[in-house]
Amino acid sequence: MTLGCSKNLVDSERLMRQLEAAGYDVLFDSNEQAQIVVINTCGFILDAKEESVNLIMDYVDEKNRGTVEKLYVMGCLSARYRDDLTAEIPEVDRFFGKFDFDDIIDELGIQKRKDLLFDRKLTTPNHFAYLKIAEGCDRTCAFCAIPQFTGKHKSVPIPNLVEEARILAQKGVKELLLISQELTYYGIDLYKTRKLPELIQELSKVDGIEWIRLHYAYPAGFPLELLDEINRNPKVCKYLDIPLQHISTPVLENMRRNITEEETRALVKEIRKRVPGIALRTTFLVGHPGETEDDFNKLIDFIKEVEFDRLGVFPYSHEDDTIGYKNLTDNIPVEIKEQRAEQLMDVQQLISEKIAARKVGTVQKVLIDRSEGEYFVGRTQFDSPEVDGEVLINNESLEIGNFYNVEITDSDVFDLFGIVK
Repeated sequence: MTLGCSKNLVDSERLMRQLEAAGYDVLFDSNEQAQIVVINTCGFILDAKEESVNLIMDYVDEKNRGTVEKLYVMGCLSARYRDDLTAEIPEVDRFFGKFDFDDIIDELGIQKRKDLLFDRKLTTPNHFAYLKIAEGCDRTCAFCAIPQFTGKHKSVPIPNLVEEARILAQKGVKELLLISQELTYYGIDLYKTRKLPELIQELSKVDGIEWIRLHYAYPAGFPLELLDEINRNPKVCKYLDIPLQHISTPVLENMRRNITEEETRALVKEIRKRVPGIALRTTFLVGHPGETEDDFNKLIDFIKEVEFDRLGVFPYSHEDDTIGYKNLTDNIPVEIKEQRAEQLMDVQQLISEKIAARKVGTVQKVLIDRSEGEYFVGRTQFDSPEVDGEVLINNESLEIGNFYNVEITDSDVFDLFGIVK
């Protein structure tokens, strides 16, 4: 069972491939009964931690009933609170950290297959996969505890990533979603300079890969040369996930984001100038300590002005082991945080509806993800799986995992409707 972000998903896929090679029948997030259960947890914010603990306790109940023989817990929550969890939930056979793959394999009494280091058992549809290019983070955002249990930024060497991409392409993968805690820092630890454009160029040479999508770019010190690679490389989706978190300079200072309102505005303008038509996905955090009503209103005005293609919002969670927890007072009531988050998403819903309507009458290249009811469901280059909008195509006989040119005939708040040209 895997909770949390796509980086956790990749970790689970690696472990599953090793277990499968050792002869285990491996199930992923399945309701089927299993003798051995491994839970890969998330420990980012309160809601995620509660979800992880609740799932652990569900399987503790299964173990007490005798339907589960062994219960293991790994991932971020386990790394962050291992000692506490071990004391409080003794029914779990063993807690592992986020990177303790070898220990898990040893615990299960199997031999690690070094020839499978770059291989994974995909849990996504075969035509797209996440590619984790780095782990850890060197940033010191006040609200974030992730560096406490992932450590410093550590890039995966380019040859390793190219080999992993080749293996994925052989499985049928056509779209690579590049992920890390901080995408733009890629290579700085290994090569003493940022190497994301060079990595993209090498991945673009892999036969079978048609789309490369970029997630989680940090705005401060953003390497503008990356925009040139996005613009000129036909395999790179005109899409960028760049969490801005806020626009008010005082709030950004409290967040320790190392960027101002003026710099943020200039960056967004430059991105759209250098990559015409790019879709921008961002995330904002509301209710951070010190955020005033004026700060929040400035954020609303900024969103209305910029019109981000995709947007997510989180109410602030006062997390232990963070700089904000130690140095700032959580002075905004929960109901105000939630109200601000809801208000922001109401504004974004109108923007998303307007952006979707603009695509009516255009022809878009669409990758088909699945069949659902009377529709085939796919995505354009401007949409990432699970978090963004989709294209619904009716009354067609299409192949899942293939690309089609689709004329957009209608739209709603988030999704598009079309017919194959």
